Amino acid sequence: MFSGPRRWGAGGDYERVPEGPEAQKCNPEKSASFFSRMTYSWFSRIILLGYKKPLEREDLFELNESDSSYIVCPIFEKQWRKEVLRNQERQEIKASFHKEARARKPSLLYALWNTFKFVLIQVALFKVFADILSFTSPLIMKQMIIFCENRQDFGWRGYGYALALFVVVFLQTLILQQYQRFNMLTSAKIKTAVIGLIYKKALLLSNVSRKRFSTGEVINLMSADAQQLMDLTANLNLLWSAPLQILMAVSLLWQELGPAVLAGTAVLVLVIPINALVATRVKKLKKSQTKNKDKQIKLLNEILHGIKILKLYAWEPSYKKKIVEIREQELEVQKSAGYLAVFSMLTLTCIPFLVSMATFGIYFLLDEGNFLTATKVFTSMSLFNILKLPLFDLPMVISAVVQTRISLGRLEDFLNTEELLPQNIETNYIGDHAIGFTNASFSWDKTGIPVLKNLNIKIPEGALVAVIGQVGSGKSSVLSAMLGEMEKLTGVVQRKGSVAYVAQQAWIQNCILQENILFGSTMQKQFYEQVLEACALLPDLEQLPNGDQTEIGERGVNISGGQKHRVSLARAVYSGADIYLLDDPFSAVDVHIGKQLFEKVIGSSGILKNKTRVLVTHNLTLLPQMDLIVVMESGRVAQMGTYQELLSKTRNLTHLLQAFSEQEKAHALKRVSVINSRTILKDQILEQNDRPSLDQGKQFSMKKEKIPIGGVKFSIILKYLQAFGWLWVWLSVASYVGQNLVGIGQNLWLSAWAKEAKHMNEFTEWKQIRSNKLNIYGLLGLMQGLFVCSGAYILTRGSLAASRTLYAQLLDNVLHLPLQFFETSPIGQIINRFTKDMFIIDMRFHYYLRTWVNCTLDVIGTVLVIVGALPLFILGIIPLVFLYFTIQRYYVASSRQIRRLAGASRSPIISHFSETLSGVSTIRAFGHEQRFIQQNKEVVNENLVCFYNNVISNRWLSVRLEFLGNLMVFFAALLAVLAGSSIDSAIVGLSISYALNITQSLNFWVRKACEIETNAVSIERVCEYENMGKEAPWIMSKRPPAQWPNKGIVEFINYQARYRDDLGLALQDITFQTHGEEKIGIVGRTGAGKSTLSNCLFRIVERSGGKIIIDGIDISTIGLHDLRGKLNIIPQDPVLFSGTLQMNLDPLDKYSDCQLWEVLELCHLKEFVQSLPKKLLHEISEGGENLRVLVLDSGRITEFGTPQNLICQKGLFFEMLTEAGITQDSVTK
Repeated sequence: MFSGPRRWGAGGDYERVPEGPEAQKCNPEKSASFFSRMTYSWFSRIILLGYKKPLEREDLFELNESDSSYIVCPIFEKQWRKEVLRNQERQEIKASFHKEARARKPSLLYALWNTFKFVLIQVALFKVFADILSFTSPLIMKQMIIFCENRQDFGWRGYGYALALFVVVFLQTLILQQYQRFNMLTSAKIKTAVIGLIYKKALLLSNVSRKRFSTGEVINLMSADAQQLMDLTANLNLLWSAPLQILMAVSLLWQELGPAVLAGTAVLVLVIPINALVATRVKKLKKSQTKNKDKQIKLLNEILHGIKILKLYAWEPSYKKKIVEIREQELEVQKSAGYLAVFSMLTLTCIPFLVSMATFGIYFLLDEGNFLTATKVFTSMSLFNILKLPLFDLPMVISAVVQTRISLGRLEDFLNTEELLPQNIETNYIGDHAIGFTNASFSWDKTGIPVLKNLNIKIPEGALVAVIGQVGSGKSSVLSAMLGEMEKLTGVVQRKGSVAYVAQQAWIQNCILQENILFGSTMQKQFYEQVLEACALLPDLEQLPNGDQTEIGERGVNISGGQKHRVSLARAVYSGADIYLLDDPFSAVDVHIGKQLFEKVIGSSGILKNKTRVLVTHNLTLLPQMDLIVVMESGRVAQMGTYQELLSKTRNLTHLLQAFSEQEKAHALKRVSVINSRTILKDQILEQNDRPSLDQGKQFSMKKEKIPIGGVKFSIILKYLQAFGWLWVWLSVASYVGQNLVGIGQNLWLSAWAKEAKHMNEFTEWKQIRSNKLNIYGLLGLMQGLFVCSGAYILTRGSLAASRTLYAQLLDNVLHLPLQFFETSPIGQIINRFTKDMFIIDMRFHYYLRTWVNCTLDVIGTVLVIVGALPLFILGIIPLVFLYFTIQRYYVASSRQIRRLAGASRSPIISHFSETLSGVSTIRAFGHEQRFIQQNKEVVNENLVCFYNNVISNRWLSVRLEFLGNLMVFFAALLAVLAGSSIDSAIVGLSISYALNITQSLNFWVRKACEIETNAVSIERVCEYENMGKEAPWIMSKRPPAQWPNKGIVEFINYQARYRDDLGLALQDITFQTHGEEKIGIVGRTGAGKSTLSNCLFRIVERSGGKIIIDGIDISTIGLHDLRGKLNIIPQDPVLFSGTLQMNLDPLDKYSDCQLWEVLELCHLKEFVQSLPKKLLHEISEGGENLRVLVLDSGRITEFGTPQNLICQKGLFFEMLTEAGITQDSVTK
């Protein structure tokens, strides 16, 4: 008996205690003073640190306890459980009154409201106060203009107004930034809570539910739908705030202009449905865009998973063409959306002009005695500017509500799906046997046909039990029943003690090898080394780059199938469980390794000798060593007893042994790949070194995604501008300069108009100039609209050109990368370039550039207007500009790195979730659900920490920049008071209204500059592959004859090859020559170099020395496609691409239909293809999942369906795949 390490239980508690740098970086927010919290001064130390050095994760402040996922998730889960119980009670009450009461699902929205209602109310109160203050500043400005018109009141009142204006805008800044802080963090907490609930639910799904929701769909719920919920929450207050702002603005405008304001309101009301129609059209385009993106990513995913096939067959150009075709469809939709954006930009920019034009026009018509004074002009213009944002935002928020309702429905469907019932197994049993079945029948779903029938099995504690039977008899299903993975239809199942499970398909985590084995248990060095030795892993550790600290890649990509199974077995052994369920653990290991594993681990003298062991096996030589043998047949227990009992009592075991013997012989023949040949190269047999070694192709560590540091080089921006097109660049700049100049001209014209009106002595004189002034004002507005339209159109054309160019370069660079790159880089990283990074280039980067240019011109124009009106303003602006650029420099350095850290922290959430879904059976078997839930909280919390620091850094910046803007407002107002009668009231109104607008422009200017730097990383990442080592050219000037090779004479001359410069030679001085039309068998042990030799023929691995000559041509002197297109290979893993059957057979469209039918006949597929409705044009789904399989046994059809469904059934087809050594991953691919 051994004492195993402490292990996690299903109900084990997990308390996270901060340690190391985390403990040192406790959040100082709560201990900060009131002033520090309001101005975010407590965060200054991070900003200063980020300016001195690139920030790392350890530098960031931790979350407040109430904001962390460790607190948020349990509180929300509690409210969700309450909502589920309330819903059950409601349904029971309804059912008592109505026999056919409509079933109602528990509401996710109610649970979220009950969890976050107090903080949501707090956020709403902040918004109310900020909105009220936003309308106070125009009223104070009105009083200042009145004061300047009546100079007899000169004195303390003017200074009071200036100070009041400063206090109001400063208070608005503080309250608005508190609103933004709580609003953004609350929306992030809602997303965190939903993700936590989705993850927990995914660990409890029944088999029926797992079939209903694929891995991709569940991940989409976590990423897209949860994000949609977060986005809506961040803008939720606009649903009531926008109507409130519109109502307040209209009421204040009525006081200024009377009923004329209704004309402006009519224009606003007219714009709302137009914007709604545009939003609806954009939504449809987004749906179409999503379909195109899905097709594109689906094909990219297939290409990257099957990249070896593409390279071996030289199919890259054909599939590149297909990707480009889909991309062009995507760009066409993007172009339509861009043209709609032209209209949106026109309405957004021209709404103030149109509203003011209509209002002033009606104002004059209503009463010819109405004069346009400075007070009315600039107060009204300030109110019209306030109206612009709520009118633009409201239709978008309403559209977002509709989309979020769909997301809520999907989330509720998932959260209310069927779960595995824990009561299927009695785990608190304390009897005299470890596992017991009493009249138990099982199915994979409640309504399905029983797979296991009337089981009556009692397994004593400490027994070694073998479950055997012919293919499809239900052996693996017995283990699934023991684990509770099947639906119990009848009977009783009892299990005593903890369980460890070794699945037939080894599940390996993307972490270091040691962590895969420890699996959450504490390290006990002596026992750990004992496990490694028993599981035959010590020789492998010697060859791994970092021993047991070597990182194992996604799906165990950098270790062999046998090593995966041994790591899986070691994980089970180290857990120290009471019961071990082993599903054919020897299927993927060599015979001598299998013998060692049985003797040292499972057998009577092994490390598990005192444990209960249930072994599904095809190795009948092990049966004499078993304490109990269970013989399965058609889902029933045919025989049960010791080896001697079964041998003496029945002939069934003898028949079974004979059947197994035939199966094993056939299986062995399948595994031997030696073909008779006329020439045996005795002196060139590939030998291993003295020590067992790994194939160099497996000795790669998975590359982690690098987090860039420092500023983005200007060359990256330049690369985008070159792709954009210099003509479009200069035209864009010219249009935006013109737009801003005309906008300034409009306001100056209004100011001059009001100034002239004040000095008019006669009404007739005013009446004569009124129509002319209004016409010129309208003309300026029309010019501004033309500049806006042209700028938006030019931007759309240029951004499309940039998207097309950069995407084409990315695709071309990726397809030219060597195969080793794809074997060492997670596919997610590559796809991320085509999805997230290209999305930023397509949709966001040009928007940030445009906004930054607009803000720059706006700020310059504002300063020039104010200085022109109040020349002394220049004295105040100089120090403010210095402070402004100082703050910007400090902020950008820190914020840029925080955003990069936030971006890098998103990938582990999806990776961990995806990994969990693929290994959910193993996790449940070990009882580690709680540990993995905590791990999910950890990765989510890491992302939340970065998000929190990003939000606070933005608030830190906003408070300081808006404070500088507030000082500009104060200086402008103060100078207007000091100027006395030397300045006209119209100039006062113009300068103060411009100063009020500069606050937002300053903030946006810096924010967008940071966004440009941050998002330029996407351009950098897209262009990253450009500088990586590429394969040799596909086509070279020297090309082989059309009929080459026509003899098939292959000659290796002193050939050497290595996979990487820092690795030793994989092939050393290989010299041999074949004869024409000769069959050659290549044999050797694991790691001898068999695969390397074939890779060298196709130049997948390039030479380090020597050469290969095929029919007189040195293959290194011709292009890769000329070489690979003339050779052929049958790959180990079958790969099918979505598309027609004809396309899969002949992607390059080189052969006639007759030739294809001839090939199909040779492969015994002609009859099958002829039976398909579209024959050669039959559409194949991703991975060939719509190709069905007909399974025969004893002259009868036993199974018929798609490979994926038959695998899930774990019947005869599944058993046959297992015997053939074909993994589930291979079939899925």
